[in-house]
Amino acid sequence: MSTDPDAFAGGGRDAGLAFDALADPVRRRILTVLAESDECSAGELADRITSVGRTAVSTHLRVLRIAGLVSERRSGRFRYYSIEPGGAAADVIALLRSLFQSSLGEARSAAENAAGRQEAAG
Repeated sequence: MSTDPDAFAGGGRDAGLAFDALADPVRRRILTVLAESDECSAGELADRITSVGRTAVSTHLRVLRIAGLVSERRSGRFRYYSIEPGGAAADVIALLRSLFQSSLGEARSAAENAAGRQEAAG
């Protein structure tokens, strides 16, 4: 997988859209509610997220859907939203894991080396 933050390896998705969507606290709250509920209508989300109005919730849902973070299912006049498990969220996680995995490995090695030097000196 490429560690280029502007492009995901899978599906040609734009990482910038996902990261921009995740930057907003209301959108992160929407994702939290969806993670807890599996699926919610736009109205249910608006009832649970009282810091903004229904129109704003719908706008945020549109941004999340375009970014590939949520999916939409229509049933009659209602729209139901859920987290898109194979979408951009999985790509964001994979990208962050690849970016930080080597750094975490280097930090672990440095800590082990420091502990080894301390034991040898002590």
